[in-house]
Amino acid sequence: MRSRSTWWPASLATVLFVVTPVPPVATAHPLTFTDTTVVLRTDGTFQADLIVDLDALALGAPQNADDAELVAALTAMTPLEFDGQLDRLRQLFQRRVRFRFDGTPASFTVTFPDHGAAAATESVIPTLLGLTARLTGIVPPEALELEFFASRAFSEVNLTIRDEIRSLTRQALLERGARSDPFTLAAPVEPPDARSIGLTYLRLGFLHIVPRGLDHILFVLGLFLLGSQLRPLVWQVTAFTLAHALTLSLAVFDVVSLPSAVVEPLIAMSIVYVAVENLLTSRLMPWRPVVVFGFGLLHGLGFAGVLRELGLPDQQRVLGLISFNVGIELGQLLVIASALLAVGWCRSEDWYRRRIVVPASLVVAGAGLFWAVRRLSGG
Repeated sequence: MRSRSTWWPASLATVLFVVTPVPPVATAHPLTFTDTTVVLRTDGTFQADLIVDLDALALGAPQNADDAELVAALTAMTPLEFDGQLDRLRQLFQRRVRFRFDGTPASFTVTFPDHGAAAATESVIPTLLGLTARLTGIVPPEALELEFFASRAFSEVNLTIRDEIRSLTRQALLERGARSDPFTLAAPVEPPDARSIGLTYLRLGFLHIVPRGLDHILFVLGLFLLGSQLRPLVWQVTAFTLAHALTLSLAVFDVVSLPSAVVEPLIAMSIVYVAVENLLTSRLMPWRPVVVFGFGLLHGLGFAGVLRELGLPDQQRVLGLISFNVGIELGQLLVIASALLAVGWCRSEDWYRRRIVVPASLVVAGAGLFWAVRRLSGG
């Protein structure tokens, strides 16, 4: 039977690597959602633009793959091979995406308008095919409802349906592989109810921490590691929560704003600071909650960038914002609970700092420093 002093590394590994994801490659297009805009035109046709890393999709690579390598692989093909790859990519969309009018799938054509255009050739991040797949087809004349579906080959869908005939717009967030609610083509469009909006944004806030927010997770773990008492952790987490909730709210309503090129490196440096201070002291210094509050302001601006990308429902902006905030807090609580479950029993042991705090803080500091350098260099 293993003693507690021998199985703690496995417990710590659970916190750092099972609860958190592998960080994405920094040189990939940062596409968290598949932004999809469906336009129902006055001439009886529809056009849908899906924003997705087409180079990766064409080669069957993950969306966070290195874009330069993807471009090199595509350009190394002969013209015949490349045309065949484009045909297979078109077929992928035709197999994995559905537009159903009154329950019947509609056929559509697939083009890639960024290919050869400035959107691809002048992109800062290397790309050959670009990011836009354009799907066009005909709306059946007597159709009453439209449903949209994208398979699990795509990430969660941030869907906008715009009806040019009635000047109506509807937005929805779809889980991977989920079908949209029917969009009526005749009667007035009913907005989603408050419960649906609340649950959607609660889930999105939670997912932005677990499993997607590795930098935020490591910051929270850095707070957890300092000291062996619960009270210092409560003070720090409270300061962090109040701060990021404040700037998230202000940024979403355009009261404050900072470019992500400034915010993201500072978030990485906040991780480094917390971890290094853990290495230099074993007790909560009076200034630590104040510093954590300041870092929380930065993290809130980072959260706001994601929420701006998603957008808030026009009629329930406050509800969406509150739900997203609550989801973030639930994600943070899961991280802390997992850490307590893994190593909480030994926080009062003499060897806790030597065996857990110091090595774990070194890992956290190293990750933060790596991100800071990559983000400052534009990677």
